[in-house]
Amino acid sequence: MVVEQRRRAVIGTLVVFGIALLVGCSTAVTSGSGGDSDSAAAETSAPTTIAVTTTAPPTTKAPTTTAAPTTTEAPTTTAAPTTTIPSNIVPVATLDPPLQAMGSSSGSETARLQQRLLDVGFWVGGVDGQYGTTTRQAVMAFEKYMGFEADGKLDQRTADELSAMNLRPHARANSGTLIEIDKAKQVLFFVIDGRTEWVLNTSTGNGQEYTEQDQNTPGETINGVSLTPSGLHKVNRERPEGWWEGDLGEIYRPKYFVGGVAVHGSNSIPNYPASHGCVRVSVPAMDWIWDSGIMPLRTPVWVHDGA
Repeated sequence: MVVEQRRRAVIGTLVVFGIALLVGCSTAVTSGSGGDSDSAAAETSAPTTIAVTTTAPPTTKAPTTTAAPTTTEAPTTTAAPTTTIPSNIVPVATLDPPLQAMGSSSGSETARLQQRLLDVGFWVGGVDGQYGTTTRQAVMAFEKYMGFEADGKLDQRTADELSAMNLRPHARANSGTLIEIDKAKQVLFFVIDGRTEWVLNTSTGNGQEYTEQDQNTPGETINGVSLTPSGLHKVNRERPEGWWEGDLGEIYRPKYFVGGVAVHGSNSIPNYPASHGCVRVSVPAMDWIWDSGIMPLRTPVWVHDGA
């Protein structure tokens, strides 16, 4: 008991002493007033600040940004247009050197003309340098095909166009084997398996009314209109040899395709429609038609107005 009382007394003394000590420290630190403040500056102790050391985090270098490569868009390639030539049209080389205008004179340049006409499909009787009937007729056929004034003479315009021609002439028909007669152009086409092989000058009906003496029945007259009937016909009869006296005049080696209308030879094939309805070609051309066998019986004959 006595010991316990002493222990408590000691603890009490220590507590009192601790309080007094704390009060003294506080006064010494915070009090700046006193009787001699004029002779001694108040002493203020700066509070001790413990510097806190902050370690900066390691700097991570920003990653290098690699710029995306510039993409250059590939230029758009425009495909060249595909030019398809119909199967019934045949290319032909242009003529170099070009033909020279010679009118209707004969000579070496006429031989070149004749060969050129054959090469592009206008029928000529031969390459002999003579500016004869078939050469004149072929030049006229070319002029008609091109829409030129047709006189059968090789002027400069005709020479230039014939030399520059790069496609063979072609009919409207693009299939089959037939004779095509274009009344607007006044030309006759031979179409073989869809391709135009030859072109001839022709003269068809002039569309005029007529009154003529019947050549086969004396004293009788024939009235009618000079028409070459349009439509699809067929060679149905023919006369193989020489001249024949038709009702309206002589015709040479005719091949009839509708009634009394025929393709036949004539000594007059002008640059305009002039017949009573038949389809005229030159006498040498009609011989060639027979000799070549290009127009046998039952051959279709298509006649149209070119529209």
